Amino acid sequence: MNLLGRKKANPVPEESGAVELGVEDDAAATPTAPKGRPTPKRSETARKRGPVAPAPMTSSEARKRRKELGGPKLSKDERKADKLTRRAAMSERREKMMAGEDAYLLPRDKGPVRCFVRDIVDSRRNILGLFMPAALALVFVMLAIPSLEVQRLLSPAMLALVLIMAIDGLMIGRRVNKAVDAKFPDNVESGWKLGFYAASRASQLRRMRAPRPQVNRGDKIA
Repeated sequence: MNLLGRKKANPVPEESGAVELGVEDDAAATPTAPKGRPTPKRSETARKRGPVAPAPMTSSEARKRRKELGGPKLSKDERKADKLTRRAAMSERREKMMAGEDAYLLPRDKGPVRCFVRDIVDSRRNILGLFMPAALALVFVMLAIPSLEVQRLLSPAMLALVLIMAIDGLMIGRRVNKAVDAKFPDNVESGWKLGFYAASRASQLRRMRAPRPQVNRGDKIA
């Protein structure tokens, strides 16, 4: 009678000694992983990956591990030179952005249409540009003179200022959209977005605008 799982063609005697010897030979020929342990394939993969470091328990241990993974430490002169290099690169990028180079502009400022809108706004004097100074002046007066009579007078003044600025912003938006439609008939950008972009730039002080104005007041924009 053949044992289950044996591949030998010759029958094995039914003696106890022969059976035990055959089982031992099979176990030696085809080794298997003990119960509860990973298969040889899994253990080989784990051996290739290496042991996984335990999670840091404290912040100081985490900082130490980050320093170890960061590579060799730089000397004081090397850190200073690297800092100066990065600062010079940032200054160069900012200068190019302020000069209006399209590759260095923010996504909201990119494109010939937005450049044309900026030139229109920068070429004229806008009432909307007085909003920030006027609002700061009114707030300063309200804080400096905490009187009910003064506050009663300044509240309508603030509302009137907001109304005037809103009207001026709508007029700027209409003017900008009309000029953009004439110069860029294939433009598909929303009129509300262009109007809001123009009004927001007009509300800023001229020296604080980014990118820097590329035209002078009174220049004719074609």
